[in-house]
Amino acid sequence: MSQIADIAILGAGSWGTALAIQLGRGEGQAILWGRADDEPERLARERVNTRYLPDAPFPDGLQIEADLARALAPRDLLVVVPSHAFRSMLLEIRPNLRSEHRVAWATKGFEQKTGLLPHQVSREVLGDALPLAVLSGPTFATEVGAGLPTAMTVAATDEQFAADMAARIAGPKFRAYTSGDLVGVEVGGAVKNVLAIGAGMSDGLGFGANTRIALISRGLAEMRRLGVALGAHPDTFLGLSGMGDLVLTCTDNQSRNRRMGLALAEGRSPDEVAREIGQVVEGVYAAKAVHDVATRVGVEMPLCEQVYRILYDGQPVADAITQLLSRDLREEADRRPAD
Repeated sequence: MSQIADIAILGAGSWGTALAIQLGRGEGQAILWGRADDEPERLARERVNTRYLPDAPFPDGLQIEADLARALAPRDLLVVVPSHAFRSMLLEIRPNLRSEHRVAWATKGFEQKTGLLPHQVSREVLGDALPLAVLSGPTFATEVGAGLPTAMTVAATDEQFAADMAARIAGPKFRAYTSGDLVGVEVGGAVKNVLAIGAGMSDGLGFGANTRIALISRGLAEMRRLGVALGAHPDTFLGLSGMGDLVLTCTDNQSRNRRMGLALAEGRSPDEVAREIGQVVEGVYAAKAVHDVATRVGVEMPLCEQVYRILYDGQPVADAITQLLSRDLREEADRRPAD
């Protein structure tokens, strides 16, 4: 390595690669680490991830590292793996962490077995000593890789870490905002994937724009209810990691979750669609985790519940629509205290 890197991205999938490219565009040096099946040697040789982002060449400021221990040399680490692999990734890096390390992630979703949010998993695995942060918001990997204008949120347990991470990832076409509400940012990132499957099913059935915006609006209310019950600030859900990410994921076919919903509306099975998409569809995992967490804390989430029943109980899509439309009428505003 010709220069010392100041941040390492752990995970060379589409999103990890996109963030690594963005961080490599900055003034510092970034490291991208990937497992053997990500073929890091090929990434280093070809200077592009042909599997996930073939049209986004690596900037000069991005180094590729195949050895995990060497990849952990920088102070700041950014974990970018699917939610079901998040804990195992933290366990893998824990023996090599130093007291000066700061750990961030761009993983979205509750842990399915425990119902824990990523920052709670991090605390269980890493303890309370290290600063922690989450990056989330309305972002598609291909657009970040292409350098198109983008904004996202960095929420951290430490204000300085949030500010440093926001400054590090920002650029002429990339803006980052800071927050202290890890719960709200993470709940938004998890629930929006479930709702995007619902939006895809709605559009796949030909229900039109009226239905789509009703689903997004009421889905936002569900997201907020769950988040507040878990300790989030309600205003977080009006921002990039809440409403912003929800609208993006529900309305654009770059979303794997939305594409899953479109295919389910055709009568196809979740397993068949997942194989065709070829990457993790986070909303499938999130649907069960959101169902379990909402049940545990007593939060009503009818839209997410119907997506769960379709995915896990084999309920026909048409039956879900009937059940949603036959619910008792109620006031739109939730008048229970927000905090």
